[in-house]
Amino acid sequence: MSTKKPIFSEKAPAAVGPYSQAIESDGFVFASGMLPIDPATGNMREGTIADRAHQALTNLKAVAESAGCTLEDAVKTTVFLTDVNDGKEVNAVYAEYFSEPFPARSAFQVAALPLGADIEIEVIFRKKN
Repeated sequence: MSTKKPIFSEKAPAAVGPYSQAIESDGFVFASGMLPIDPATGNMREGTIADRAHQALTNLKAVAESAGCTLEDAVKTTVFLTDVNDGKEVNAVYAEYFSEPFPARSAFQVAALPLGADIEIEVIFRKKN
């Protein structure tokens, strides 16, 4: 029988709806899509898409740490962008947070994201035994 354990980090923004920052189940941690919200202010990070990618990944790192993981434990990521042309800048930032072997990844251009964000990133982590 599988169990579901909610994961919460005060170093990441609270969920903006009826969902958890992450759920741990059967040795995996499923992190919800993370927006580039600065948890200290509750506001969307200003600046470039690179700045916002850094914020989203910093938030995911905090959630991972609350679950007893690191970004090295990431096995799958999904990147949502409102402009796929931002991919090159996002890739440069992404490579600062993940190393080889890189997690599997999907990236999509979407029409809109919550709160008017232009990037959202979700991650699945595999916990070490």
